[in-house]
Amino acid sequence: MNIIWHESEVSKENRQQLKHHKSAIIWFTGLSGAGKSTISSALEKELFKKSIHTYRLDGDNIRHGLNKDLGFKQEDRKENIRRIGEVSKLLVDAGLLTLTAFISPYRADRDQVREMVEADEMIEVYVKATLETCEARDPKGLYQKARNGEIKDFTGIDAPYEEPINPEIILDTNQLDITESVTLIMEYLENKGYIGCESER
Repeated sequence: MNIIWHESEVSKENRQQLKHHKSAIIWFTGLSGAGKSTISSALEKELFKKSIHTYRLDGDNIRHGLNKDLGFKQEDRKENIRRIGEVSKLLVDAGLLTLTAFISPYRADRDQVREMVEADEMIEVYVKATLETCEARDPKGLYQKARNGEIKDFTGIDAPYEEPINPEIILDTNQLDITESVTLIMEYLENKGYIGCESER
């Protein structure tokens, strides 16, 4: 195929300098009901207060458009994450802190996303909660449907979830509330130099 990459005259570094903060993917992974969407939404709001340019990609929202042709079998889940990885890479290049909230149950798929970007451009956040806790919360009623056989290939019930081995951040939402979780992430971003005093314009 006659496809040639066309370089931009404005670099990712130029965009980061304009925005006064680094860009990266903050990848939230964990079981349904663990708190990924809730925490990522609260984090986005906190970053916005500090004039940090962000965009948030949420699993359910993406399946309304970009990935509406995909189901939940392993090969579809793999393609779901691959597409999100490519979109996230573009948003990082645009200079944004990109928040993604996806169950993303397979380690290899998350590792593939990490390989798409530079070494310090993916921050894996494991939103950890026991299956019992997630089932007790069951905000969408999905676990009950899975237990009743109405939903097939549901992560944690009849499909596996592979925990991260070395995530940058672990949020145990059996113990931490939303505010505490957001505070831990903000501290990480500040300590690692993704955001800082220049952002507080």
